[in-house]
Amino acid sequence: MLTRKQLDLLQFIHKRLQDEGVPPSFDEMKEALDLRSKSGIHRLITALEERGFIRRLAHRARAIEIIRLPDSIEGGGFKPSVVQGGRVDTPPAALPVDVDALEIPVMGRIAAGTPIEAIQEVSHNVAVPGSMLSSSGKHYALEVKGDSMIDAGINNGDIVVIREQSTADNGDIVVALVEGQEATLKRLRKHGSSIALEAANPAYETRVYRDDQVRVQGRLVGLIRTY
Repeated sequence: MLTRKQLDLLQFIHKRLQDEGVPPSFDEMKEALDLRSKSGIHRLITALEERGFIRRLAHRARAIEIIRLPDSIEGGGFKPSVVQGGRVDTPPAALPVDVDALEIPVMGRIAAGTPIEAIQEVSHNVAVPGSMLSSSGKHYALEVKGDSMIDAGINNGDIVVIREQSTADNGDIVVALVEGQEATLKRLRKHGSSIALEAANPAYETRVYRDDQVRVQGRLVGLIRTY
């Protein structure tokens, strides 16, 4: 049986994985649960892991996979969206299995660091589970280059799944086209007539542009990693 805080944290991680395809950072968890320090989050994470609800993945910054959910959450319809090696992994038998896989184009590389040249032509296709894709809109994938989003669980060499759209909410991780020629993967923040593109790595500074200098090309909805 989970404590109230453990359940709250599990629900928060589950919702973030469903909404963005990547787990929240420890700072975001601390803020969401109104805790004073990260040590409290570490204790909750350890408790959830010991009870078999989550698994921390090796060699990934703050990467968390949900293995199962209590009945109070599963009623909302839990579908795992962790994909490895370009294939759909079979979840544990106790979980609903998403057997439908769809192919989407990989459109070259996207910078998670200093912006690089804009999105290139299709290099190949990759299979993703249907549950990762929304029923409307187009989707595409990009290979991540750089480590500026590592604290959001996005590493160099990962494949990110993007829903093509021209708008985004504050806090969304987006593909942003800067001044019509450079594309980058960052968290978007709007401040009046300015747009800030935030990294998830303290080694990188937040870059601020006029709103007419940035065009949203899509929103992150999933992540694929090859081990």
